[in-house]
Amino acid sequence: MKNIIIVFLSMVVLSSCSSDFTDLAPISNRNEADFYNTENDFVSAINSSYAGLQDNGVYGRGYWTMFEMRSDNTDQGPDATGLARVYAEINAFTEDPLNEQITAVWTDSYSVIANCNVILDRIDGIQMNADVKNRIIGEALFLRSLMYYHLAIAYGNIPLQLTPFSVGDELTQVDATTVLTQLSTDLVLAENNLGVSYSVGDKGRATKGAAATLLAKVLLTLNKKSEAEVVLRRIKTSYGYELVSDYANLWGQANENNKESIFEVEFMSGGIGQGSSFTNDFSPSAFLQTGQGFGRNRPTDALVAAYAPGDLRLDPSLGTSYVNASGATVVAKYIKKYWSDPPTENDADNNFVVFRYADVLLMLAEAIGESTEAYDLINEVRTRAGLADIDASSPGTFTEKLLHERQVELAFENHRWPDLKRFGVAAQKVHEAEPFIAQAAVRNLFYIPQREMDINTGFVQNTN
Repeated sequence: MKNIIIVFLSMVVLSSCSSDFTDLAPISNRNEADFYNTENDFVSAINSSYAGLQDNGVYGRGYWTMFEMRSDNTDQGPDATGLARVYAEINAFTEDPLNEQITAVWTDSYSVIANCNVILDRIDGIQMNADVKNRIIGEALFLRSLMYYHLAIAYGNIPLQLTPFSVGDELTQVDATTVLTQLSTDLVLAENNLGVSYSVGDKGRATKGAAATLLAKVLLTLNKKSEAEVVLRRIKTSYGYELVSDYANLWGQANENNKESIFEVEFMSGGIGQGSSFTNDFSPSAFLQTGQGFGRNRPTDALVAAYAPGDLRLDPSLGTSYVNASGATVVAKYIKKYWSDPPTENDADNNFVVFRYADVLLMLAEAIGESTEAYDLINEVRTRAGLADIDASSPGTFTEKLLHERQVELAFENHRWPDLKRFGVAAQKVHEAEPFIAQAAVRNLFYIPQREMDINTGFVQNTN
């Protein structure tokens, strides 16, 4: 069910800053004197924040560009003209601060943050059902934290704005560690405020499990493994998630919000501006009944080779050829996890799975470190894939085996670039997968958009 997303961003309130500044204020032109007065206003406002996750610069396109295509998992393919140039530059580490996609990620992520900031600033003074109020506070903290996590991983030193931004306010950069430390506090409150699950009418809202999963990811990034372990064990024992028995049954409209799913970005087709573009973006050019396939975010040869013979995850995840309308077999690598048959171009029903339980099991193995229990957790994931168990005697170091398992289990789900950075092997893995990219060319951080550097003269550009 896709109940919470049928709310448009125009339902949010008046922007309190100039469009020349970072989008840290709400993003519509409704007069705020007429809004944020009732429980329904706040429900509409938080729903609008969820809707912001669909935007081009967030899960619509931006995040897979920066966290999959940037990594060794995918590339843009041979087309580097027109709109494809934006993606090709990001893939090859040749983009500059004027690149449209890195600007969209910054702008659209901060727009969601702005909406959440106003909700958190205004809600205490409103009389409403206490349970609903607490839930909305938890949702706003989770969504804001989700945006800040991606911004910190992508850009490093960023503004950490926790209150509504007004004209005349100064933006100050803080380092990524400061941002993540703030998130580790906010997500504890979010987890406390959210429900374990919701009724069908509220399916798709953030839950305790969603907040806890993001918290664990933040703590691992801060190298606080023992703290992450506590959180991950809580998810495992208290929140009711299970692995879906068949990996293929994780994907497609019929399988959305399943027992393994922890948080998804909800999309809905039907010509209402809330469909997803994944099918068109990822499919080969002559592959679809409706609209054009752009062949973007194409699996690399290195990723295809990473799947062991007999790995049941390979076929549901990606294809290496297809039969065209003439009956000929065309060799082409493409993502299958988000395939569908949309009624019109860029209007598919596919959700984007942000967090699922397999990731929790693998993160718990990481937090524990090499041990029988850690291998048991990895093997729980491998068993579903039809693969034999591994242990300390299997080839490779523990971290190499864990990183490999995360790659083939979670491919195309926006975890790979953060994983490569956290494990300290980004330059090595990118060069191995795409030898034309020299290790020295691999930067850990994206450029802050030029418009932000021009406006905020105190900002420092850091791409180390």
